[in-house]
Amino acid sequence: MGKLYAEITPELVKWIGQQHLFFVASAPLAGDGHVNCSPKGLDTLRIFGPRRVAYLDLTGSGAETIAHLRENGRIVFMFCALAGLPKIVRFHGKGEVITPASPAWPELRAMFPGYPGARTIIQADIARISDSCGYGVPKFEYVEERDTLERWADTKGVEGLPLYRSQNNVRSIDGLPGLDHEQ
Repeated sequence: MGKLYAEITPELVKWIGQQHLFFVASAPLAGDGHVNCSPKGLDTLRIFGPRRVAYLDLTGSGAETIAHLRENGRIVFMFCALAGLPKIVRFHGKGEVITPASPAWPELRAMFPGYPGARTIIQADIARISDSCGYGVPKFEYVEERDTLERWADTKGVEGLPLYRSQNNVRSIDGLPGLDHEQ
């Protein structure tokens, strides 16, 4: 039976710290819009308090989460145990997009590793924290982090990343505004 939590407890923080993968889901308001679910890894998640989390958003092929948050703010984080005891934890909340132009960027960015290709920080205030059994989630053995995204960003370079984002991250697949052209 699932459990609701009043806040992100120290036990949840410890358990989440042991997970090598999490997922972020968002959706546009339009009923015919595309729901998005993105896997996240590397050392990109931070828990800032009992109801506040953030992750470092690295340049990718789309900007769905950014576009959805700018439109309506809704976001879900999901963590699932791929090793050890079965468990799933979800954080439902309202997120905001922090860009390099945001006053909060320098302080928040300093809390994450210097990954190349950082384009935004997604910060969320969490309204609902719950867990469920995870009995149907298979077990996997963690081998290592992939370095492909970092190597790809390094090859794009300081000038190539903004160009890539201007070509691929300005609009969502539903046409919603994503990143500003200059980001």
